[in-house]
Amino acid sequence: MPRERPESLRIAVGGFALESVSFLTQETGVEAFEREARRDAALTEGLRCSATVAGGFLEVLAEARAEAFPLVYSDCSAAGPASDAAFEFFRDELLERLKAGLPLDGVLLFLHGAMTTPTRTDPEGDLLESIRALLGPGLPVMVAFDLHANLSPRTAVLCDGIFGFHFSPHVDMAETGRRAARGLLAKLKGGQDPQLAMVKVPLVLPSIFTATALAPLSDIVEESLSLPKRVPDIVDASVFCGFAYADTPDLGFSVVVIADGDQDLAERESESLAARIWQNREALLHEELVFGLEEGLSEARRIAADSDHPVVVLEHADRLNDSTWCLRRLIEEAPGLPGLKVHCPYLWDPVTAAAAVSSGAGRRLDVRLGGHSSLRAGGPIVVEAEVLWAGEKVFTGTGPMREGRRIDLGAAALLRIGDVTVSVISNSTTAIDLDALEQFGIDSGEQDILLLRSKTHFRAVFEPLAAAVVIVDTPDWGTAELARLPYRHMKPGLFPLDPAAEWAGPESETTV
Repeated sequence: MPRERPESLRIAVGGFALESVSFLTQETGVEAFEREARRDAALTEGLRCSATVAGGFLEVLAEARAEAFPLVYSDCSAAGPASDAAFEFFRDELLERLKAGLPLDGVLLFLHGAMTTPTRTDPEGDLLESIRALLGPGLPVMVAFDLHANLSPRTAVLCDGIFGFHFSPHVDMAETGRRAARGLLAKLKGGQDPQLAMVKVPLVLPSIFTATALAPLSDIVEESLSLPKRVPDIVDASVFCGFAYADTPDLGFSVVVIADGDQDLAERESESLAARIWQNREALLHEELVFGLEEGLSEARRIAADSDHPVVVLEHADRLNDSTWCLRRLIEEAPGLPGLKVHCPYLWDPVTAAAAVSSGAGRRLDVRLGGHSSLRAGGPIVVEAEVLWAGEKVFTGTGPMREGRRIDLGAAALLRIGDVTVSVISNSTTAIDLDALEQFGIDSGEQDILLLRSKTHFRAVFEPLAAAVVIVDTPDWGTAELARLPYRHMKPGLFPLDPAAEWAGPESETTV
């Protein structure tokens, strides 16, 4: 319900984001979302100037002298599915705060697009339907989504504008927020009439192949970026790669194009982009980049022996930051490779972290390190470790994706096992920038091998300083071999899970 003749615009700002690995048994509950939640001044002031979608929202609203009415904003990054209780708790809070904020002129939201719960395959669609039921069709709602969103077609009906990250690593989160906020203001103040078209493409990629610097994905993204510059009346265009590890009927690529007052134009351009994606489906798979465990570690050691820069070993299949497949082999081989320095940042192991904090620095502990999240994680490494540092670790992020964000690792410790060092943390997060090393006193230049668990986000910081990136596939839940995953909700005919998949083309799709 929009206001009549507002003196200044009043815009609600909120977010509720999680990239769900549906196959994990560990649910992301209320407590995890609360740890990241920002409300009131902690949202409007605490996230201002941060490298978040909310930071982009707030910057544009401040420039326009519009009032930002805070809802709640929580981004849990990637983890297991949201619990039904967590979804219902934050859905209800968003609705209650929206209702309390009425009358409003518009709404800006950040949703990931790949959240699932045990009973919902499209909770974000459910949330948007609830918001529309509360606000009615007349009040504009603009939503920023992650590049890895599995968008449902109903999303296009429920949003006045959909804006996606253009890049992975997601160095443009704040810019995506700015795009969405500018789109909302253009509709409210400039009379822009956004017409949105969405096309689904029956293609899904392992996350490691969605790095947007890899061709031909880089060329497709560049085409989407150029659309508003070269085609009159195109407002925005986004390519969504989908998230292969969220089990949903909406799995896979989507294209969204927004045109000013011209639905036919939005449909034509979204269909054109979608067709190009499908034509390049085989080239978008980069299976040649992936090594098996032994082959990959051997390649990493070979490169490290002749380089002054660290080699990044990427154990990308790890979804909860506790896999031990690579770490175990590196520890076992260390005595035969004296002087080869290995560092593994951000291994999620609350029990070991708590034990290290309890014992204090300088002590030696017998630990069962990592490998607790599932049978696919490789199992714990039974080893003696020296505690180099232990304590609570909370800091403000400085990397391109976490600048200005409060990072709470909980109880944490730096352990040494021969020439292998490991930082263990209590709150699972992924090492994607130098904060993960420098907060524990680790100099990247002194390491021979850095064992990371990111998918693409590490590339923004670590790829430029690495001698090489060696991608190692392991059996954990983020494997590159998607056929290993027990999908239940996925629609048939999805490439490459169905190598013979056929698609009649975008003209057979229903655009909205």
